[in-house]
Amino acid sequence: MPLADGRWAYLASWMDLFSRRIVGWWVDKHMKESLIVQAFDQALQQRHPKSGLIVHSDRGGQYFGHSFRQRLNKWRCLQSMAEADNPYQNAHAESFWSRLKAELLEDGCFMNLQDARDELFNYIEGYYNVRRLHSALGYRSPVDFENQYYQTVLSNSHK
Repeated sequence: MPLADGRWAYLASWMDLFSRRIVGWWVDKHMKESLIVQAFDQALQQRHPKSGLIVHSDRGGQYFGHSFRQRLNKWRCLQSMAEADNPYQNAHAESFWSRLKAELLEDGCFMNLQDARDELFNYIEGYYNVRRLHSALGYRSPVDFENQYYQTVLSNSHK
């Protein structure tokens, strides 16, 4: 994502495919392994997944890194990667990126890294997760979809 000074900011994000909710994200001025680890740590703190979680990504070099693989092993996650040059195998993430670019970046660039972080927080946490409707979720937001699911599970457990 372009910054006003001509440099770039990079966003790493993790999506829960069940609800399409962005559960972890981080933005920085580099695409090093620590970028995806920071976002992944946020997702782990939010979700506390059971062992066997499938973690899917593209084939970027960051996803082969030691720190990232250590976290996968610690949380007993299974790593899945899209085939090279096949964006269809990562369609949900590609769709998110497409929406983000169309809905947030149409005005050009961010003033600086903090501006990018603030705007992305507002977009992801204030719009995408809580208000943006998804046809695959019955035209509900990710948070509404999750809430309805958990209410249904809870009411069924009391029967």
